[in-house]
Amino acid sequence: MVQRVSMQIGGEELVLETGKMAKQANGAVFAQYAGAAVIATVCASSSGEEDLDYVPLTVDYNEKYYAAGKIPGGFIKREGRPKDKEILVSRLIDRPMRPLFDKRFGRDIQVVPTTVSADQVNPPDILAILASSAAVHISDIPFNGPIAGVRVCAIGNELIVNPTYDQIDKADLEIVVAGTRDGITMVEGGGKEVSEDLMIAALEKAHQVIIQFCDLQEKLRELAGKEKLPLLESQTVLQNRDAIRQAAYPRMQEACFVKGKHERSAAIKAVKDDLAAQYAEQLTDEKQLKQFNALFEELEYEILRTSILERGIRVDGRGTEDIRPITCEIGVLPRTHGSALFTRGETQALAVTTLGTVFDEQIFDDIDGDKRERFILHYNFPPFSVGEVGRLGTGRREIGHGNLARRSLEAMVPSKEEFPYTIRVVSEILESNGSSSMATVCGGTLSMLHAGVPMKKPVAGIAMGLITDGNRYAVLSDILGEEDHLGDMDFKVAGTEDGITGFQMDIKIAGVSPEIMRKALDQAKRGRLHILSIMNQTLNKPTEKISEFAPKIVSLKIDTDKIGALIGPGGKTIKALCEQYGVTINTENDGTVTIYGKNAKNAEDARAAVIGIVEDPEVGRIYDGVVKRIMEFGAFVEILPGKEGLCHISKLSRQRIANVTDVVKEGQRIPVKLLEIDKMGRLNLSYIDAIEAAEDEKQGRRG
Repeated sequence: MVQRVSMQIGGEELVLETGKMAKQANGAVFAQYAGAAVIATVCASSSGEEDLDYVPLTVDYNEKYYAAGKIPGGFIKREGRPKDKEILVSRLIDRPMRPLFDKRFGRDIQVVPTTVSADQVNPPDILAILASSAAVHISDIPFNGPIAGVRVCAIGNELIVNPTYDQIDKADLEIVVAGTRDGITMVEGGGKEVSEDLMIAALEKAHQVIIQFCDLQEKLRELAGKEKLPLLESQTVLQNRDAIRQAAYPRMQEACFVKGKHERSAAIKAVKDDLAAQYAEQLTDEKQLKQFNALFEELEYEILRTSILERGIRVDGRGTEDIRPITCEIGVLPRTHGSALFTRGETQALAVTTLGTVFDEQIFDDIDGDKRERFILHYNFPPFSVGEVGRLGTGRREIGHGNLARRSLEAMVPSKEEFPYTIRVVSEILESNGSSSMATVCGGTLSMLHAGVPMKKPVAGIAMGLITDGNRYAVLSDILGEEDHLGDMDFKVAGTEDGITGFQMDIKIAGVSPEIMRKALDQAKRGRLHILSIMNQTLNKPTEKISEFAPKIVSLKIDTDKIGALIGPGGKTIKALCEQYGVTINTENDGTVTIYGKNAKNAEDARAAVIGIVEDPEVGRIYDGVVKRIMEFGAFVEILPGKEGLCHISKLSRQRIANVTDVVKEGQRIPVKLLEIDKMGRLNLSYIDAIEAAEDEKQGRRG
């Protein structure tokens, strides 16, 4: 039986429907908003595994080209591996939902939201979040939801819910917020130096809508909800648990505060190994070993959190607001266009900037419409950065962290008119112990400045954490990996001295009060300003000259009616120029001509040639010409590319000369004055008038 619920939002009807499509899935919901539609399904495996220490959840958001009436580009006309955008939306769905599944369910869970209709007006990602949550909520899979997501934009002082693509493009702030009725659990977005007050106002506005979306899902569950499947109750209890805990606790209290990530890990492992040896006989059972490992995780969790809440002391000895030592270096690589090494504690990013041409822009072909990006950021997290062995590659982590860093920097990247280069920043994480994405923001800023990119302002980022027991709380600045893993919040804020440009928050508890949010934002601002002050001591403005190894770009504007003359029949003229000067020339419909050369001379020579082609000869002007042909009656001189005139023999000298070659030779560069353009368009030139004009000018300067 088909069940349907709906509500009005943003001037359109939001519809959630179940019972018509994908009925063999554990749960399926068709969601529609205006011309956008998503089918979300959830399935669980038929059997589970006891005592899992994680939730085996997979979210695979995908977009079909037919949704926008398109056929995939390229040779293979089938949707291929997930695009970066699809992975980013999968993460938006996964992060708020994952904490609400119970590990005791033990079964593999797969959520598949599919965009099947796209109007290229309303983004489908918010629909995908809602449909995914609704599909799980009405299914028989245990879930402590529902959750909902909403996008909020700020245009001026107005906060807009569920904005269109056009509104997003005009916005000063764009965030996607997800949460439950009880509070916000995830935020991701960026801004153009927005204030902390505006950010909090947007979050409060978002949560009001999230509550409405959750109520809509509850209505659908009342109509079509299935009875939830049982959880797998563990039958395994760790033998000698109290004795092991009593012996381990005092030793763990020491081990958890050893300085240095690997040294601390080794100290904790030594305690575990010692007690594992003492109780080796019972730990031959795999279930007993799992419970043993879980006990030590519990001890570390308890010790770290208690120390912070009661003493304000973190495992590396810092106070709650202390930031680890920071060092910045620039120019660490000899042949790159820009490079910087940013180190904060045990987190280190090598950021490299490469400048390219318009032909290096990233082209996106997806259901949102084709677009090009001239600012690209790639983030790499190799296994050696945490002292491990593993496969190299680009996973969801790399794409997600890279996107956050790119958004944080993007607002401060100069426009194409100011700086016509394509900019690619690559962040190689060489060491990691907390917030490598924010180290990427800091390193990316320094490397771009070193490359000569005229950034509007430097950008820095910091990761904040939260520890709370419900009554007490502590906000942590510059969190470690352990504080992220064992804490209640991972909250990253990037920005300039004047405002926020990038924002990401994941909360593991029911919700965070406005008081905590305000304290976290204020503390993050102090930390950001501290980091910026250190960065500015190293480099606070772009270097004056870009690298000699970077391409040289020259830009000029010509009349649109001259574009045809520059291109020539079949592109003959522009191709000849490119070949002659060793450059690439790009023309745009508005008359912008961009020349890309391997060196400055080639680019400038080509620029002069372009000007010559599109420029109309001016009577009375003196040109620097080249003698192309010599005849008995005079010399033909090229004054502009492709434009020749005759300098009659009588205009070569005031005295009578027998031969033209007595004065000029073929290939010689000479000044000539354009005397007239006759009725047939022929150019009449004078060498002697140009010489005399130069002499008169010289005499005038002397006088």
